[in-house]
This record gives sequence, C-alpha cells and structure tokens, in this order.
Amino acid sequence: MIIVKIGGTSMGDASRMDKALDIAASQIDKAPLMVCSAMGGITDRIITAFESAEAGNIEESNIVFEAIKDCHYACARDFLEGDFLKDVVNNLDGTFAQFASLLKGVGLLRDCSPRSRDALLSFGERLSTRLIHARARQRGMDSELLDARELVRTDENFTSARPDMEETFRLCRKNAHPEPGRLLITQGFIASSSAGVTTTLGRGGSDYSASILGAGLDAGEIQIWTDVNGIMTSDPRMIPEASTIPEITYEEAGELAFFGAKVVHPATIQPAVAKGIPVLVKNTGSPECEGTRIAANAGSPGLKAISVKKGITVVNIASSRMLEAHGFLRRIFAIFDAAETPVDLVTTSEVSVSVTIEKTESLPEILKKLEALGEVSVETGLSIICMVGRDLWKDPSFPAKAFGALNDIPVRMISLGASEVNLSLVVPSEKSDAALKNLHARFF
Repeated sequence: MIIVKIGGTSMGDASRMDKALDIAASQIDKAPLMVCSAMGGITDRIITAFESAEAGNIEESNIVFEAIKDCHYACARDFLEGDFLKDVVNNLDGTFAQFASLLKGVGLLRDCSPRSRDALLSFGERLSTRLIHARARQRGMDSELLDARELVRTDENFTSARPDMEETFRLCRKNAHPEPGRLLITQGFIASSSAGVTTTLGRGGSDYSASILGAGLDAGEIQIWTDVNGIMTSDPRMIPEASTIPEITYEEAGELAFFGAKVVHPATIQPAVAKGIPVLVKNTGSPECEGTRIAANAGSPGLKAISVKKGITVVNIASSRMLEAHGFLRRIFAIFDAAETPVDLVTTSEVSVSVTIEKTESLPEILKKLEALGEVSVETGLSIICMVGRDLWKDPSFPAKAFGALNDIPVRMISLGASEVNLSLVVPSEKSDAALKNLHARFF
C-alpha cells in the first residue's frame, strides 16, 4: 500500500480536490490511503476565530466563523449534487453546530485552553475530508472515510502531542484495511489521547501523520503532494533558477527541513527512517514532474541544496573556568534545556562557547542563569546559511569555493554538523540573501 498525503494548498477548492482524487485514482491498484490537510488557509482562520473570541471580540470571531462556513458549503455545491450534496450539507450542519458551540464557550470564558485549541483546530481536517470523501463516492470510487483519532494515539501534550507509536501501530492494524481498488481517506494533523480526547501534532503535522500512518501500515512509499516540484536546490522564491533535486537521503532532507526548507516537516522523516520507507515529494499541479525521492543512500555525494534560516540569535559565554574543566558544556546546555529553548549550532574554544538559537521568549531567564558561569554577550539580526550534501569535505576545493563566493560578506560562525552532511555559516541577516544567491550561483 501507499500513503498519498495532500497538503492544504492542494485542498484549496473543489477543482484542486478533484486533481488530488485524480492522483489517487491513478494509483488505486496500490491500495492508497489519502491523508488530507484542511482546506488552504482554514487552519489560520480557525486560529483567528478562537483568538478573537478569547479576546472578547465576538463580532470578529463570528465574521471569521461565517467565512469558514461559506468556504466549505461553496466547495460542496461546486462539485456535489443530489443525495451526495444533501448528505454532506447535513453533516456540515452538525459539524459546524459543534464548532459554534465550542467557539461560544471560548467567548464566554474569555479563555481558550490548549485542549480547546486542539478541539477547535481539528475541525479543519474533519471538514475537508468529509468533502473529498463525498466527491470520491460521487465519482464512483470505492472510498472509506476513517477518523484519524481512531488511528493515531498520543499523549495529552496539547497543540504538539507526541505519538505512542506502539499503540498507534496496533490501532492502524485494527482499524485501517487498505486493499487494491479501494481508496481510504483520513485526516492529517489530528489524533487522540488514550482517554479519547482530541489532540494535534503541531503545525505542519499532516506530514508527520502521513509518515506515522505509513510506518504503522508498512507502506511501500509515502507520497507528499504539495505545490512545488519536490525539494529544490534552494528556495525558488529567492532563487528563481533553483532546480528540483531528483534524490536525497533521509539525513540530507532532515537537515534541510530543520534549517529552513519548508517542503517537508522535519518530524516526517523519523518514522520513515525507522521503517526504511521512501518518501516522494511531488507537485499536485504538475503530477508528471518526477519530484524528489527521499531514501537511504539516495543520490550521489556532493552538495545538494542551500537554505537560509533567518531570525537567529547568537549567545556567547566566555569563562576561564572552562580551561581543563569537565561538565562546563553540560551546565550550559542544561540551562537552555530547562527553558525549552533548542540550540541549533555550537562552536567552542578554550575559554568560550557560542550557540545559536531561534526561540528567544525565554532569553532573559537564560541570560540571568548563564551569567553565573561567565561573561555573556548576545548578537541579534543573524541568519544561518545551511549547505547540505554528503561528503562535502572530501572535495578539497569545496571550502575555498564556498568562502570565495561570499566575497566581502562577514561570517560570524562556522559549523560542520555531526552528521557531516551540513556545513552552516552564520552571517548578518541583511547579507543573507546575497550570500544565498552567490553560493547557489557558484555551485549550481
């Protein structure tokens, strides 16, 4: 069987949903499970609706809620008719009544707890899959709609729940029965706890859902259908001449995702890696394009892509106590860990440590604790340029080419990742676009 994950932009309206069904229908002999996101832009609208209600702006919340309703009813009318339309409208009526009731409660209490957020956010995927399932049936496809909350089990870390893989795999075997000639449809992003409470996997979690379900059902392939022709050598919005990478390893794709490439959610890679399942990234709008295949030992060595991650802060800690001391780095990282602030890059010398972070909400608290260890300074307005590829350092000319392409752009930090597939450079944000363009022009 295969997983066919359809992203929000590919679920934007009736015509795009039909294209998604065309993709599934062309592979119906492979026993596809279609994992769907909410319709494009709906998740953001739901957030606006409950945040407005929480702030007491009931009128704004109601306006957004009505816009969400209009979008789904319009889609239903665009590609459904007869009993199929009648059944879906009845279902939408009931679902939106639940949605309105929860939203009203948020407005009355002026509070939207993480549990309530997840319950509200789940409506996006629940509504979109109801529509596309009805359309599949009207087209004559043998289609079954599954509730992802009966397939993916998580803890109750609401808004970013962690899956219980063992229980999830058991539920997949129990409740999902893919077979050639039949289309299964379910929701991405949403799940449930052991108590049956609705949870979500965090933003971008539909890709994660696809990978989890693929692992649980021993899929032969996980397909991620989006609005670009696979993983590119760089962001095509910044580098128009960027091209599609035919093949890339799990490690390379993971590094690119972590350092700014938005095509694949970073967590997507992990369940696929564990089961050795290849991931194929393709464009719904151009299904004839080959896309990018992600697998173990895929492609040839050498530079594959360059990405940029902006909004980076460097924290420097200098202390003579580092000399011949053990446990000093552990104490530094424990401070960041306690503040739930991930560290991206690390460089060290005999008496200093520099780390980069993206999340700065807890920075004042972190700095206060670090000052007990040494002299602390902070640099802001920086970006990470990430160059990804296997065996980069086996080409002795690579460093000279890279730094030569930067010309007069200052480099604040250099880090070769432990996986040896990632060379990262920290540069001023105002120079990052130029650095990206120069490097891409030099190597591609």
